[in-house]
Amino acid sequence: MTVDVLRRPAPADRRARLAVAVLFFTNGALFANLLPRYPQIKADLGIGNAAYGLAVAAFPAGAITAGLAAGVLVRRFGSARVAVGGTLLTGVGILAAGLADSVVVFAGALFLAGAMDAFTDVAQNAHGLRVQRRYGRSIINSFHAIWSIGAVTGGSMAAAAIALGVARGPHLLFSAVVFAVAACVALRYCLPGPETEAEPAAETGAEDSAPSPIRAPAAGLRTGWVLAALVLIATAGTLVEDAGMSWATLYLSDSLHATAALAASGYVALVGAQFVGRIVGDRLVDRFGQRAVARSGALIAAVGMGLALAVPTVPGTVLGFAAAGFGVATLVPAAMHEADELPGLKPGSGLTLVSWLMRLGFLLSPPVVGLVADATSLRVGLLVVPLAGLLVLLCAGVLRPRRS
Repeated sequence: MTVDVLRRPAPADRRARLAVAVLFFTNGALFANLLPRYPQIKADLGIGNAAYGLAVAAFPAGAITAGLAAGVLVRRFGSARVAVGGTLLTGVGILAAGLADSVVVFAGALFLAGAMDAFTDVAQNAHGLRVQRRYGRSIINSFHAIWSIGAVTGGSMAAAAIALGVARGPHLLFSAVVFAVAACVALRYCLPGPETEAEPAAETGAEDSAPSPIRAPAAGLRTGWVLAALVLIATAGTLVEDAGMSWATLYLSDSLHATAALAASGYVALVGAQFVGRIVGDRLVDRFGQRAVARSGALIAAVGMGLALAVPTVPGTVLGFAAAGFGVATLVPAAMHEADELPGLKPGSGLTLVSWLMRLGFLLSPPVVGLVADATSLRVGLLVVPLAGLLVLLCAGVLRPRRS
């Protein structure tokens, strides 16, 4: 019998779940409001491609620079406060980037926004995992699905503002204020108390059906090896996401000569299937366990994209990207969940390390794929997707098995 059968969440827990969902939604929507404005900002600043590329790299650079401090802040101020504070300051950074009158100010604002986004990312996941422990079943994937909805909403807001001729300043100010208010209201309904409080779900006595390497007594080297495996799992998920975001359209249009509309469908297929995977992911995890779901998803991603690259056609490639997106949907939430409960680490430390190192992978993967593509072909460069699936198959043993 599973924990969720034994205990129903209290009203306060349900309100906290909704509050965390709001935080994920606002986090996804804030930056997405700026992205469609990039071409206009580049033109207004009169900068070339090289300067533009360096400037926008300030966002992940800020996240990497500040990311390791997130765990300290969570322990000092609480995950909910850090998530909301990071949201408010992310909005300030995005507004400043939209109003920047020089490339230096633009890059500096993005650096601030990236740093604050890293704080929010760790803190909202930490609080979401607190709520999940109260529920006694997996709900973390649903939060990441809501982040995707927020990103689509933010991009749609920006597209509408551009179509209506709304200037960047009023548009981004409106976005920052609306989502700041939403985050502040959500804070009221988040869980009170310290991050280390005993969670009710842990008191039910339910045990895993088999011993897990995460739950076994471990310290020092053992914890380090498990943490490294979790980083590789999370990074594999981000590599696949980046392959769709950075290369799907280019591969379909240049290598397979698809029309502009069809070329865009590769990335849409990946994120759409990833959203579906996260919607159903919690039920799959509760029924089969994190380990089995990760391995099955990795196999789907590796085989689906591997076949698409082996027999290159436009429809097959679109389906391959969809398989990859669905297959990796639960990887980042799973790695964050396990890292947050690693023994021998301070609260938030494992989650912070996984999030930080995962962002390093996100930053490094585009140039690596680009170098391989220049040396051989983009088709060869995209082998990173099935290879990421194989990597997860090798590392998934550190994830939890099915509960009895």
